[in-house]
Amino acid sequence: MARIQKYETKKGDRWMFVIENGIDPQTGNRRRVVKRGFLKQKDAKNAAKEMEYQLGVRNLDTKTNITFQEMSEEWLSVYQLTSRKISTVRVRIHEIGHLNEYFAQYKLKDINKKMYQNMLTDLKNTKQLAHNTISGIHGTARMIFKRAMEQDLIVSDPSQFAFIPKDKKTVEDIENTKVEDKYLEKHELKLFLDVAKEMDEETYAMLFTLAWTGFRAGELVALKWKDIDFVENTINITKTYYNPKNNTKDYHLLPPKTAGSIRKIIVEDEVIKTLQRHKIRQNEIKLQISQEYYDEDFVFARMNAPYFGYPHFIKTIENRMKAVLKRVPAITKHLTPHSLRHTHTSLLAEAGVELLQIMDRLGHTDDETTTQVYLHITKDRKKEASHKFGELMRNL
Repeated sequence: MARIQKYETKKGDRWMFVIENGIDPQTGNRRRVVKRGFLKQKDAKNAAKEMEYQLGVRNLDTKTNITFQEMSEEWLSVYQLTSRKISTVRVRIHEIGHLNEYFAQYKLKDINKKMYQNMLTDLKNTKQLAHNTISGIHGTARMIFKRAMEQDLIVSDPSQFAFIPKDKKTVEDIENTKVEDKYLEKHELKLFLDVAKEMDEETYAMLFTLAWTGFRAGELVALKWKDIDFVENTINITKTYYNPKNNTKDYHLLPPKTAGSIRKIIVEDEVIKTLQRHKIRQNEIKLQISQEYYDEDFVFARMNAPYFGYPHFIKTIENRMKAVLKRVPAITKHLTPHSLRHTHTSLLAEAGVELLQIMDRLGHTDDETTTQVYLHITKDRKKEASHKFGELMRNL
């Protein structure tokens, strides 16, 4: 087994591993594999484990007795070395938890296609998990079984031809789906923002920016002043906020989920002026607080001791939006900060912006709700096009 050791460098402590890899038959000397430079002990352990598999030093006893849980742990230890986002690793751990409920103590070789398909069906019918959730669990299982195949631990992959049960929607379900409940109409948005402005200036700046840009809540919370060009009226979206435990100081700024989410958008003067006013107020508070302020350049930062300057929780935006909606009894829809993203979609569509341009501005390539909202808003313009065609033909 590998030896994990700590050693000192000019830049601080580092970790290394040493693997004994038998005797060189030509020289009679021991063969060692050494790798240095790991910042954390666990990183050195995981890298050593992977190297041992590659060298054949470590044997999982696998071809007969390895369980699914053991295989999933081995796969995860390697996956953590290649995945840059802690949020993705956290999701994979959660998905493995679902898989272990069904297969944990089963020997890997004993899991067959019928058992695996029954698991997917049970996740849908009994646990009633969403299609996307099941798809993620299935994706993780595929990677685990693929690795088992690569190591010759199993002769066939039970997940290879499995399918995910789809939602069965009736005609009535489709007809009764109210797309308009997912966003605010133009007059509703004005009323909503007017009430937000009466509550407090930061809440107004948050909600106004979401509605006028289509940002995700995590993108807004992660936004820094350096991302905003007040001369060119542009905002760069390069990161998102991650804090699953809602620990103010233990947050992470992560790259967006997809490359398309990294974008630069042009915004209107109203957005720039709202953010400038917010910046002036923030600077006044920073001067008062001085060294107590955690100055990491966040646009929307907490202003309560001892957390001055730290970014807000995403939940904070949700709570403030709920507080505003309570003061607007005329709006009875169930809305969240993400609804302002759909509101932005609806208003862009109403203004005549094409769907592909909207998708580019929002930073994604596919979103069913966005498409539904767009089609719902533009149906009147499609009727107008049909009428114009009819008039043209009747005048022939």
